[in-house]
Parts: sequence; structure tokens; C-alpha cells
Amino acid sequence: MFQLKIAHSKHLMKIAKLRIENFKDEVWKYWNRYGRHELAWRKTKNPYRILVSEVMLQQTQVARVTEKYPEFLAAFPTVHKLTKAPLSQVLKTWSGMGYNRRAKYLRDSAKVIVEKYKGQIPRSREALEGLAGVGKYTAAAVRVFAFNEPDVLIETNIRAAIIHYFYASVLQNTSIEDSKILPIATAAAEGQDPRKWHWALMDYGVYIKRLHKNPARKSAHYLRQSKFEGSLRQVRGAILRTLITGSKTQESIYGLIRENKRIVDKALASLAHDGLMFKKGSLWRV
Repeated sequence: MFQLKIAHSKHLMKIAKLRIENFKDEVWKYWNRYGRHELAWRKTKNPYRILVSEVMLQQTQVARVTEKYPEFLAAFPTVHKLTKAPLSQVLKTWSGMGYNRRAKYLRDSAKVIVEKYKGQIPRSREALEGLAGVGKYTAAAVRVFAFNEPDVLIETNIRAAIIHYFYASVLQNTSIEDSKILPIATAAAEGQDPRKWHWALMDYGVYIKRLHKNPARKSAHYLRQSKFEGSLRQVRGAILRTLITGSKTQESIYGLIRENKRIVDKALASLAHDGLMFKKGSLWRV
């Protein structure tokens, strides 16, 4: 009986290994024919430029980042330039990207990089996660794409690819934890060029999402983006755009934004809390 169990286990391992090899073949086949090789941040190994792209890609569509990325780098081509720029200028250049605190985080991170790391983007996971606005995923992405370190990335497109290929029969209302995806992602990444493999896997995931109504919705970590129109995010963005042009009184802001005063007050308080603006006397300013 014991020998039968061992034989059965080896058989399952062989099937699993073959399944992963077939998955890798599918991913590379798609990448070689349809991969987004033209993306600007895929044409550089400059760690600062990679960091900028990864922060921009947080919660923002690739098409929008494609437009803003060269503009931002033209204004702040180095970490030192970004450090010296006033926050108002950074926010003005960032305008249109949304989630404006990311621009402040980048500038705050630039100061740490210059002061603590002599202007060099750190490559250790711990140091990267110590930067403002850099979580586990962004730190791993910088390590992979800037330094070709063998980290394993899991994000929405990668979840879509793996869930579709390995969990297609799972019911829609089933939540698949990353703990089930990680071993597959790790096995598939073994022996691959980290940078190119993750580009390929992400692009394959984008393709799968278009073809199969986003399998990543089966992920336990899937979050549907909240409605933007009339939201606090929209009001925050509108306020920042008015203040970038100059200081304003609170009454002036009410007149310019033309929203319920309660949500404007809430937006002002949250912007001040995030360090994106402050009040001096009767004037709000960036």
C-alpha cells in the first residue's frame, strides 16, 4: 500500500510538472508574437525610471501611464532633480494620473534615496519597502525589472493567467488565495529570465482577461474599483488642480469646485492629512 501511495504521488508530480511546462510554452508563445515590447519602461534598466513606472502603474491603466511617463521623466530625469523640485511642480506634472499622493511619495522617496543611499536606488527588498508608497509588490517589481533579481511577482494580470490555466473549473464565487497561486508562479518562474518572464506572464494575463472576462475576479484579493464620478477622489483631484495655480481661500474653493460643502471639507482634510496641501492664515496652498 505504501509503495502504491508513493507511485501515485510521483505520478501526480509528473502531471503537475508537465502542466506547468505547457503553461510556460503558452506564455512564451504569446509573448513572442504579441508581447508589448514597445513599452518605454521595458526599454530601460535604469532603476530610477523603473521605480517611477512601477509607482505610476499602481491603480492606473497602461495607456494613461504611456502618455504621462515620458512627460514626468522629461521634467524630473533623475532622482536628484525630483528631490529639488517643489511639490506643486511635481503635482502639476502628475496631474491627470489620479491618486496624487503617489507623486508625493515619489518625491519623498527620492529624498531618502539621495540622503540615505547616495542617489542610488537600493536593491534589497527591505530597503525598497522602507520607501514611501513602496509596498511588497512594488519592491519586488523594482528588483525584478531594474536588477533582474529572481523575485516572484503576483498582481492582477498574473492572477488572471494562473487562475485561468490552473483553476478554470473552479466556480465563479470561489475565492482563490494567493497562497495557492504562489507555488505555481514560483515553479513556473524557476530557471526563467526574471525580467522577461514576468513581462511575458503579465502580457499573457492581459490577453486572458480580454478573452475570458477577467478570471482574476475569482481571486480572494480582487478589488473592484469604486465609482470615480462624484467620489472623494474626484473632489480631491479637482481641489489640487485649482491650488496648483495658486493659493485659495476656502470660500473660493467652494465656488470653484461646486460640490456639497461637506465633501469639499472632507477632501480638504484628507489632502492636508496626506501632506499634499496646508492652510496658512485664510489661504489653502500646496
